[in-house]
Amino acid sequence: MTDTPVTAPYLGELLKDAPSNWGKWGPDDEVGALNYLGPEQVLAAVKLVRSGKVFTLQRLIGDPKGDPVWPGRTPAVRTQVLDESDWDEGGKGADYPGGLHYADDKIDAYLQGSTQYDALGHLWYDGKIWNGFDARTTVGGLQKASVEPIAQRGVVGRAVLLDMARFRGKATLEKGETFTHEDLVACAEAQGTPIQKRDILVIRTNFLQLFHEQGEAFYEGFNEPGLVYSPELVQWFQDMEIPNLVTDTIANEVTFDPNNGVALVLHNALMRNLGVTLTEIADLEQLAADCAEDQQYAFLYVAAPLKVAKAAGTPVNPVVIK
Repeated sequence: MTDTPVTAPYLGELLKDAPSNWGKWGPDDEVGALNYLGPEQVLAAVKLVRSGKVFTLQRLIGDPKGDPVWPGRTPAVRTQVLDESDWDEGGKGADYPGGLHYADDKIDAYLQGSTQYDALGHLWYDGKIWNGFDARTTVGGLQKASVEPIAQRGVVGRAVLLDMARFRGKATLEKGETFTHEDLVACAEAQGTPIQKRDILVIRTNFLQLFHEQGEAFYEGFNEPGLVYSPELVQWFQDMEIPNLVTDTIANEVTFDPNNGVALVLHNALMRNLGVTLTEIADLEQLAADCAEDQQYAFLYVAAPLKVAKAAGTPVNPVVIK
């Protein structure tokens, strides 16, 4: 972890003058900046489809190489419940008319332990979640701003890949490495595809490659690379009306801010305050390689997280169509 101040400021003080979208879409809104993605944005994004190439962005659950998860979470465990051996002599397989046999299995997993969408009520400070809902509404499950309204709505729009690793000439970004909105703009322009208002931002760091290379050492001094807080960055997200931030890291932003020591500032400044939806642990490698080859960095993006009542987040397999 990078050197940080001994005493980190309280989020309420750090973000006291930060912009807010609370109430912008009414007192009951639970999907925030996704409201920026209307029929006009969907139709414009469809026009980006040229070759018909399809890319899915979910990382494999139960990967034999291991599943990268937030420290303290455990990877998914899949259990085989039934298979052909259950119809061996004395097995538990049922005797169905016609001789049917089948396989069945189940999974025990953190809902945010794979490629996933955060609910807007996933994280907070000052006792208030997105749109000013009381944090007590999270007790026993999110009664407000859960992931379910996002899942019911779906996410469709123009997305642009910002390949920060290639832009910086690196195989992967390093622990604690930061970048700003100005870096995103520079990366987009270098790729020949400037960021437009209401774009879904898809940021590649390839940092999770280190998880597969380093094993347990990956978690030593855990501090992911990513966007770093500044008032100017938050205002830029507000002015650009960014609806959704998608990254290939576990938590979208630099874990511990090197300037103030606060953990996950942007989860609060962007998600809690502006209603920007966060998508994490995306697999961007095939997409990034293709973009580097055909130089098409803007595309149609479609995502629908699983519909789980009261959940703080659920898995998703986003689809990109070029």
